[in-house]
Amino acid sequence: MTVLALVIGTVLAVGALAFVLQPLFFGPPGPNVPPPPIEPAPEGRAIIALREIEFDHATGKLSESDYEELKARYANEAVLEMRHEAKPVDVPVPPSDDEIEAAVRAYRAGRPTCPDCGPRPETDAVYCSNCGRFLRDRCAACGAPVVSPDARFCINCGTRLAA
Repeated sequence: MTVLALVIGTVLAVGALAFVLQPLFFGPPGPNVPPPPIEPAPEGRAIIALREIEFDHATGKLSESDYEELKARYANEAVLEMRHEAKPVDVPVPPSDDEIEAAVRAYRAGRPTCPDCGPRPETDAVYCSNCGRFLRDRCAACGAPVVSPDARFCINCGTRLAA
């Protein structure tokens, strides 16, 4: 019985050891695909030089006066490089007052208008949704003007003005 337990324990220990050491001897399972390379951001010569003089100053290789002189020169060059590489931004031009007025007039032209309440939001309105006034100023049948705001029939031909 003790021998059997020793054999089973040894087999389990060797199996666990083989499982743990398998990637070491045979590599990771599956295709061995290298990770994509990390591409550095495109930088100009002046920006790289600025980093170099920062490092040299921090490690004590550059004196304070040399550092200030080089930093000023390369900072100006870096700004010029960035301005040269920068793409122009299209800034939207706000509409002029005349364009806004034309848009408002066009909006109001397609809407029925109540003399008391102004343009109505409903494009097919016959009566004002606010005060109930008849919105069409002419009879649809004969074209006679509707003078009375609460008229239900045309004075000229007797046609019903609205359903």
